Amino acid sequence: MKVTFDEETAWRQVLERDARAEFFYGVTTTGIFCRASCPSRRPSRGNAVFFTSTDEARTAGFRACMRCKPEQQRAETAMVDLVCAHIRASVERKITLGELADLTKLSPFTVQRNFVRVLGVSPSAYQRKLRSTMLKSSLNGKGVSVTDAIYDAGYSSASRVYEHAKRDLGMSPGKYQARGKGERIRFTVADCHLGKLLVAATERGICAVTLGEDATDLEAKLRTQFPAAEILADSGLSWVTRVILLANGEGPLAQELPLDLRATAFQMRVWQALQQIPTGETRSYAEVAKEIGQPTAVRAVARACASNPLAVVIPCHRVVGSDGSLTGYRWGVDRKRKLLAKERSGTAEVLSHS
Repeated sequence: MKVTFDEETAWRQVLERDARAEFFYGVTTTGIFCRASCPSRRPSRGNAVFFTSTDEARTAGFRACMRCKPEQQRAETAMVDLVCAHIRASVERKITLGELADLTKLSPFTVQRNFVRVLGVSPSAYQRKLRSTMLKSSLNGKGVSVTDAIYDAGYSSASRVYEHAKRDLGMSPGKYQARGKGERIRFTVADCHLGKLLVAATERGICAVTLGEDATDLEAKLRTQFPAAEILADSGLSWVTRVILLANGEGPLAQELPLDLRATAFQMRVWQALQQIPTGETRSYAEVAKEIGQPTAVRAVARACASNPLAVVIPCHRVVGSDGSLTGYRWGVDRKRKLLAKERSGTAEVLSHS
């Protein structure tokens, strides 16, 4: 069996149920092959093999999964590509399922089901996301009024965008624009056992904590994140030492630090749940989804973890795969491993002296 991709990367995509994966995996204990996004229980790593095509899987003696129907993937993907192109070309107006059914020569139910199966969101949610992305891009531009940005993004009225602003932007359009303009952000880059650590704060609290190897690169990313803000280096930023202690598995509870977060309501619920995970312990994405009362939102929880702006302070490193494996981490899986090892060793030391 010839595999033309990195198996460890493929395995991470399987753990994350990545619908964009262009391979299939088989389970040696069952003889079944699936697409990476299959909702079935993940196998152990030693029982997973990878294939570049369904024919390759069949030749190896595996049969297709009845849940994810991997042999239908090509047709479904082609349909979704067609629908996405149609939505992008007409983002300024409301597109109905009936219109998409006429376009694809399928029933509205089939269009909706296949679209959700491939992308994880409905066609209407995809269009909303396109609009909000266009609006964010416009609001970040110089000299663009909120009203012009709203209409350029395809919203039919200002009331429509304000109605959905909390869900799509995490704040009102006016606030989104104002957060950059007139904002003063102070930052410091310090050394810790994870490399370079940048801490940035507004007058309200910490707004960014990032990890990397190069201080200049971390500063550049901060300026990209807040393009319209006044950003100042400040070696005396008071919260840096406390964040480094957190990175070392020591120090105060993260909840004691003042935070200035830009987030949707869903992201906030996930991040608050992460802060409740005790030091030295981990939770799976499914457990976090259950904790916030949305047990089916596992993939959305993973996305919220991936968009966490405060490394260490919001401990997304404590979320692992359902089998305990270290899945992706925004600042590198090796740092995730080091963080967890530090926290577990610190907890063990405390227990041994109690």
